[in-house]
Amino acid sequence: MGFGTMGLFVVSVIDSSIIPLPVPGSTDLLLILLVIHRANPVLAAVAATVGSILGGYLTWGTGSKGGEAALQRYLPKRFAKRLSGWVERNGTLAVTASALIPPPFPLTPILLAAGALGVSRRRFLISFSLARTFRYSLVAWLAALYGRAVARAFRHYLAGWSTTIMWVYLGLVVVGILYGLWKFRSQRRQTAAPRQAALSAN
Repeated sequence: MGFGTMGLFVVSVIDSSIIPLPVPGSTDLLLILLVIHRANPVLAAVAATVGSILGGYLTWGTGSKGGEAALQRYLPKRFAKRLSGWVERNGTLAVTASALIPPPFPLTPILLAAGALGVSRRRFLISFSLARTFRYSLVAWLAALYGRAVARAFRHYLAGWSTTIMWVYLGLVVVGILYGLWKFRSQRRQTAAPRQAALSAN
């Protein structure tokens, strides 16, 4: 498959970052597709895991540097309040659960909250890394074990459409990345505007 493990690495970084992707569980889906198309399942699992850890760490860092202001910037207020309370009570357990449980269980908001509410870098990296390693190793193993049988059924029922579906998926990923970058820059400008106005007034 031309997209390759490097593409999986990039998608997994973004999937765990504050940039939203349009397809929930994009990393899992791409990992399965790569293994079905005869990619090395160990290398694919490593690419997904390392990319996700990097993206998750950047998200934790955003929360850590921005504090509760980061939660208000990236999350709806009512959602941020409930989520903050849950992360405050559970800490490392909340990080582990978010890394293990597939969508629609929220990941990015919990990682932001973990950084903002003082989950230490060490505790975060250990819990998140172990959970992601387990999850993507399991997904790669299941894909290697059962993926080709699923792929044969897929080809049988959707003959001639697999390439189109893959391009549509990749197109959605690109659109999601561009939208996420635009939203991120817009939010930064909105945050910077009041500061610049305050500095001008002084």
